[in-house]
Amino acid sequence: MSEAEVRGSANRLHEQLERINELLRRHKLVEQVAHAQHGPHQDLVDNLLHRQHLSELQRQLDGLHPADIAYILEALPLEDRLTVWQMVKADRDGEILLEVSDAVRESLIADMDQREILAAVEPLEADELADLVEDLPTEVLPELMASLDAQQREQLQSALSWQEDQVGALMDFEMVTIREDVSLEVVLRYLRRFDELPAQTDKLFVVNHDNMLTGVLPLHWLLVNSPEKMVSEVMAPDVNTFHPADDAYETAQAFERYDLVTAPVVDDSSHLIGRITIDSMVDVIREEGESEALSRGGLREEEDIFASVWKSVRNRWTWLAINLVTAFIASRVIGLFEGSIQKLVALATLMPIVAGIGGNSGNQTITMIVRALALDQITPASAKRLWRKEMGVALANGLVWGGVIGLVAWALYGHLALGLVMTAAMTLNLLLAAFCGVGIPMLMARHGRDPALGSSVLITAMTDSGGFFIFLGLATVFLV
Repeated sequence: MSEAEVRGSANRLHEQLERINELLRRHKLVEQVAHAQHGPHQDLVDNLLHRQHLSELQRQLDGLHPADIAYILEALPLEDRLTVWQMVKADRDGEILLEVSDAVRESLIADMDQREILAAVEPLEADELADLVEDLPTEVLPELMASLDAQQREQLQSALSWQEDQVGALMDFEMVTIREDVSLEVVLRYLRRFDELPAQTDKLFVVNHDNMLTGVLPLHWLLVNSPEKMVSEVMAPDVNTFHPADDAYETAQAFERYDLVTAPVVDDSSHLIGRITIDSMVDVIREEGESEALSRGGLREEEDIFASVWKSVRNRWTWLAINLVTAFIASRVIGLFEGSIQKLVALATLMPIVAGIGGNSGNQTITMIVRALALDQITPASAKRLWRKEMGVALANGLVWGGVIGLVAWALYGHLALGLVMTAAMTLNLLLAAFCGVGIPMLMARHGRDPALGSSVLITAMTDSGGFFIFLGLATVFLV
């Protein structure tokens, strides 16, 4: 899809959201009028207008993809969200619950009774059910398990036995397998028996009598080769095979690297147990990116933007408390040099520049290092070289931009020594930012923590306190 098509799709979705917001506004207006006015025919008129708006809202929703409805639900306040949710046809509930964020899904499920929940999730495949089970009320689970056949229960239990960041929790059990000792003509006849192939089917999995994976047959090879050929002549041994215990994000990187659409999942004995598909991997990459962005800001979990005040406070308070402590430390650093600031007021106007540039540089470094750690591009052998490189970049930037701001300070205050102190402080703080920008995420990764967790808060704390101390310390020694 081209950039123009993506932009057009986004614009259409935004227009749909605007139309639904307008219908909801009219719906509320009618309800307000109905409560304010009374007359012999007023109830009838209000009821007709009410039905008209809800009918139009229903038509709008019926024409949307489940993912688009999920987007709209996430963009609406809770009251409007539940109004729209009640207008969604029941046979689409399960698909939409899969698409919305965890925080929004919680609010939707809370609005459903047990019968509605069961009706929504029962049509879903085992791998899809596994994504929802943790969010369902516990009283629903026994009836849900009883409604599944033996194969579905086994598949669901298999998916639930793996952690959510492992391939086993994401694998799809719906796939097409063939034998290597049959002709392509037999395979074609076999495929025609299907009403439709499983989604994202770009290859068939070749297995032997013991269900051990022996290769793959891409569909385009099937179509361009002679029907008389045997599968064993045409198939390719598959090098992109995954195990259920594999890390989901590393698997997603492999999908991106090798342009995969589907890939087989096998156990330790090479028995085929499922497949992994591109749509699951796209979700993994998106969720990883969102999680990293939240972690950098110190948020504990994904937050519904229309969540209650208390939920939002609970999600944000931890790192705000840490930030408060670090800000207090920075203020005490400044307090150590109150005498110097009183003697040379220019220090008060210049010191935020040193801290601000250091924080920005540190965030650039830490973002790059976190990304490199996520891609497994940093090894013990390369870590020292990377550290030296980032210190070199910081030194160059410090001398150049520190020199620029030093000249500006000299021009503004007519004080050459102040300009030199400014240059030295900027350079030293950028070096500190580079050192911490590499060290903080690598230290957290070494101790098994998410390297992005609170990285923005920590680097800002280091460069603020360090920048103030360096600048004011140099000024006290050389200027006051």
